[in-house]
Amino acid sequence: MTSNQAIPEIPDPQPGSPPFSGSTSPPAGAPQGASAAPKPRTTRAGVVWAAVVVGLLALILLIIFILQNQQPVNVFFLGLAVTVPLGMALFIAAVAGGVLVAAAGAVRIIQLRSDARKIRKTRNKPNPE
Repeated sequence: MTSNQAIPEIPDPQPGSPPFSGSTSPPAGAPQGASAAPKPRTTRAGVVWAAVVVGLLALILLIIFILQNQQPVNVFFLGLAVTVPLGMALFIAAVAGGVLVAAAGAVRIIQLRSDARKIRKTRNKPNPE
């Protein structure tokens, strides 16, 4: 649409008329063949594919990081002393942090499910009145 063309106004719905039904037919006055293309459906396979691509990109960046940080460092933990490459030490620390967060999240999910189960049981219990 060019700037000198007028934009048609959409009339307000009449009182008592049904709400917009979501029809995909072109509006009145639209040229033939100008129907709106249906929006592609999001599928599980598409979501999984996108997640795999993002994961692979993250792994590539991680490999580059580890390869660029090969200087040996001394790591001390609970009386243990280990010499490992810096990139690997940081990677191990990140994985350990992720495991701790996942464990805390799992505990919270278990608590919420337990609470929901108790609520369902009290709702389904017949009243002795």
